[in-house]
Amino acid sequence: MRAPPAVAQQVLDAPLGMKRLASSQSARAWPVFAWLAFVAQAVAQTDPLPSWNDGAAKRAIVEFVEVTTTQGSPHFVQPAERIATFDQDGTLGVEHPMYSQVIYCLDRVPTLVKARPELANVEPFKTVLTGDLEAIAKLPMPELEKIVVATLTGMPLDQFNAEVKKWLESAKDPRWKRPYTQLAYQPMQEVLQYLRANGYRTYIVTGSGQDFVRVYAQEVYGVPPEQVVGTASGTTFGYDKHGRPFLTKDPKLLLNDNDAGKPEGIHLMIGRRPYAAFGNSTGDQQMLEYTKAGTGARLAMLILHDDATREYAYGPAQGLPDTRVGTFTPALYDEATKQHWAVVSMKKDWKRIFAFEQ
Repeated sequence: MRAPPAVAQQVLDAPLGMKRLASSQSARAWPVFAWLAFVAQAVAQTDPLPSWNDGAAKRAIVEFVEVTTTQGSPHFVQPAERIATFDQDGTLGVEHPMYSQVIYCLDRVPTLVKARPELANVEPFKTVLTGDLEAIAKLPMPELEKIVVATLTGMPLDQFNAEVKKWLESAKDPRWKRPYTQLAYQPMQEVLQYLRANGYRTYIVTGSGQDFVRVYAQEVYGVPPEQVVGTASGTTFGYDKHGRPFLTKDPKLLLNDNDAGKPEGIHLMIGRRPYAAFGNSTGDQQMLEYTKAGTGARLAMLILHDDATREYAYGPAQGLPDTRVGTFTPALYDEATKQHWAVVSMKKDWKRIFAFEQ
């Protein structure tokens, strides 16, 4: 971090002198105390990451920004090249007990079956229709993927966008009883804002559906839809009965934006190697590797969910419970240590997790 400005240092050094002043001119000292309090508050407000505890992770972010944006620095990065990429689920917001997009898809199954009755007796749709949450939770990922494909395709893009927006306005997380869009991590919101304030373009690079995340990315994260790279399906151009052109979402996979698909998607959609990348699971490893392989100062950071009280605890790195959602393996932790990637402990590094916390 930069050294405190001169006026701030004077504030820090002031108390002893103020004691002497107060003993002889106490009546006139009060305006001075008020002024010092104002300056001290102004200095405190210059902290770009107020929801972060002081520590190695916070220092790594601040020092990275300073060395890459300060003119004359040997690691100065031209504004056009300032790219930062963020995984979404588990990195920018809550992903447990299940990804919000999957929850949306499960909620869509009854409507889908109404339109296609033949699916009522076909798995996994049959299990979802029972409403048995325990049985639904046990569905393997290939079965969940069938539901995702069936509920996210086969409709006009405009209709899909409208349905997702309507669902987001009403659906609430069962634990916090709040809309899923309010479960963004406040410390990461501050990182996004801090990077943008210093000339970085921030991109979401997610395994979730690109079209799904684009519906709310601007409102929730300040990331415009054209800066969302996600798992993408194809579209078909056509005309409605009134001759108006539209796009239909097809069940054809164009990009699986997980694992190696993340750097591939970055190249395809962005065309520049990031200088900073943030993730939280094995699905983000290749994105961090790709970022760190570039020259100059690069920042690679992983979020470790180790706070069961304020959020969730899962790994299985560091002896945390195993999970199939947002898996952070011991091997990934070892690789982060070996490659000098910063690992953020939710429990130790974050003062608060959500904006709605007091």
